[in-house]
Amino acid sequence: MSFATRVRALGVSLLVPVVVVAVWWVWSAGSTSAFFPPLRTILTNFRETWLFARVGSDVVPSLIRLAAGYLLAVGGGIALGVLLGRVRVLYLALRPAVQLSRSIPATGLVPVSIVLLGIGDAPKIWLIAFVCVFPILLNTVDGVRSVEHGLEDVGQTFRLTRRQRIFAIHLPSAAPQIFAGMRISLAIAFIMMIVTEMLGATSGLGFVTLNAQQSFQIPLMWSGMILLSILGASLNALFVLVERRVLRWHYLSTGRTR
Repeated sequence: MSFATRVRALGVSLLVPVVVVAVWWVWSAGSTSAFFPPLRTILTNFRETWLFARVGSDVVPSLIRLAAGYLLAVGGGIALGVLLGRVRVLYLALRPAVQLSRSIPATGLVPVSIVLLGIGDAPKIWLIAFVCVFPILLNTVDGVRSVEHGLEDVGQTFRLTRRQRIFAIHLPSAAPQIFAGMRISLAIAFIMMIVTEMLGATSGLGFVTLNAQQSFQIPLMWSGMILLSILGASLNALFVLVERRVLRWHYLSTGRTR
């Protein structure tokens, strides 16, 4: 894809957000409603709050919890997924427990987590990890079990050890499905980060946004929502860049571009 094509694609992608912001700015300019303040007021609050005052106290802790829980889910989901994908007896034994656990509503676990583990950072991290592990786990299992028999035969021909087959055959073959699960889990992790901070927390983006709503600091509430949308879009864009780099061989082999 040429540079000019990339620029045009970026322009088209930004067209709708720019139009929405412009309409919002004009529509809200003369607003006197306490619940729908002018966009100028919201952006001023955004600059004063999130670019200076609350970055270290709320933004950074939220991102640390998100990263810690998500990385735990990635590591645990891939490791357990490879194990279940290669050992059929273990897969059959644990499948009912996995399906039952993944069926539990994620938000319903928050009160249980508070009662059992308290309101510190560790319970939030573990809850994020628990909720996010299932898409990665199930996609890894499916990807590992779908490895072509020809590749298995090649591994046996070259007398690769089990460890070598996992890292040279199984994980590369399952990588597209694993990354699909990781992308789903990233969105879930972001949602759970906000939910866990809205209940039983004293800091974080979710806590500040909910506290602003409850104390009728409406511009702060709206600016928090804008920050959450920016962070969510940025995390997704960063993940796509990593995915393109890691799976470049896959897209080239299939003739696709992302």
